[in-house]
Amino acid sequence: MTDQLQATTAPSEAAATPLRPVALTTLIFGAFLPMLSFFVINVALPAIGSDLHAGSGELQLVVGSYGIAVATLLVVGGRLGDTFGRKRLFLIGLAGFTVTSLICAMAPTVGVLLAARVVQGAAGAAVTPQVLATITSVLTGQHRARAMAMYGVAGGAAAAFGQILGGVLVEADVFGLGWRAVFLVNVPVGLVGVAAAIRLIPETKAHKSQRVDLVGAALLALTLVLLLLPLTEGRPLGWPLWTWVCLAATVPAAILLGVHQHRAERAGAAPLIPPTVLRLKAMRTGLQLAVAFFTTFGGFMFVFALATQGEARMSPLEGGLSLLPMAVGFLITSIYGPRLQVRYGAGLIVRGWIIQGVGYALLAVVALTLWPNVDPWKLAVPMLVAGFGSGLVMVPLMGVVLSQVPPAQAGLGSGILLTSQQTCLALGAATVGTAYLATAGTSWGQGGALAAVALAIAAISLLMTPITNRLRTSGQGA
Repeated sequence: MTDQLQATTAPSEAAATPLRPVALTTLIFGAFLPMLSFFVINVALPAIGSDLHAGSGELQLVVGSYGIAVATLLVVGGRLGDTFGRKRLFLIGLAGFTVTSLICAMAPTVGVLLAARVVQGAAGAAVTPQVLATITSVLTGQHRARAMAMYGVAGGAAAAFGQILGGVLVEADVFGLGWRAVFLVNVPVGLVGVAAAIRLIPETKAHKSQRVDLVGAALLALTLVLLLLPLTEGRPLGWPLWTWVCLAATVPAAILLGVHQHRAERAGAAPLIPPTVLRLKAMRTGLQLAVAFFTTFGGFMFVFALATQGEARMSPLEGGLSLLPMAVGFLITSIYGPRLQVRYGAGLIVRGWIIQGVGYALLAVVALTLWPNVDPWKLAVPMLVAGFGSGLVMVPLMGVVLSQVPPAQAGLGSGILLTSQQTCLALGAATVGTAYLATAGTSWGQGGALAAVALAIAAISLLMTPITNRLRTSGQGA
């Protein structure tokens, strides 16, 4: 995730309450846990599949169900915080995230795990917008910019180090917990976070709250489920009739969502995805870039864990350590990205796409020539290059887009971009994951399938460079 310029909620009151460093750290860490939870699970998927007798489609849903819940409820969570108090929603969300993490860790079946992951995602969606809204309502000037940079670093660290942490926890097998430690580790951390938040975080509300678009959230969830469920379950089940019915129903569901959003906006309500904001040139361009990046990134993280622990026969720890160079590249760009953004603007994202494409192309070469005799060292250079390029795309993306959107609509724009981010991470696990699994089952094998995915991402990266250049001349989104 990136350094947001505005909260995902309505404009809030002027800064009045100080936010001590320890309180800011508590806020940032509260947001870090839901981010981390999306990525930490990937490296544990083979162990989950073995222990709970889950198929590949169910494993895709373990990732995707969480992302769907977060995506559909992010803006809802922000509006609830505006109305009932951001500290209150932060505490409710963090407490819920902690409890559902415990349920995930104790899940006896994959069905229980999937249900808990949905509720865990809903709890995460209650936490994240309160962090952004509290920062923007309490801090101003350089203090706010510094806090947003910290949020960006936390997002980059979560994406980069999540799977490494997952590999360490699964490999350590503390008290025989195996993959369950990936969820159980959230419990003590969450309890400490709740206790700290009660004492340290100030309560804030918006002067003017807006009605929550529950119908829009329900229609968005329906559209995503109709799309992602058949994509994840269709291949292992042999594409039965219901999968095609669901895919066909996605179109009218999406149209119904669009009609509702237009009617809500014309009626003076606050739609989940405001059509007027979508008509801004900078937002349209930003959404294209976000869809391309987060779909491919989410899909790659999913398939990389399966490939390294499959034919390559790496342990969960080795699979996680293979991502360490990528994590280093992400971390460097998360730290220095904001200042580079000021200097290069959209040109920084163009450079990122090119570098990312080179990194994934190098990974494809390694997969085609050395597979399955690969290890973290042989993958280090491609992963470092890809990670550095990916960071240069992800870190400045939202800031560059929102800088070209009228200030009055920047908050709504950031909410749309955050929703698309979570949606596409889930979509990536479904689409890229399904393509990988289908290809891996042929004579290509897992190495060839991984190379195909890497080359496809490299090609998409290069195709995004001319689209990114549109941001340079999009003015104020006109």
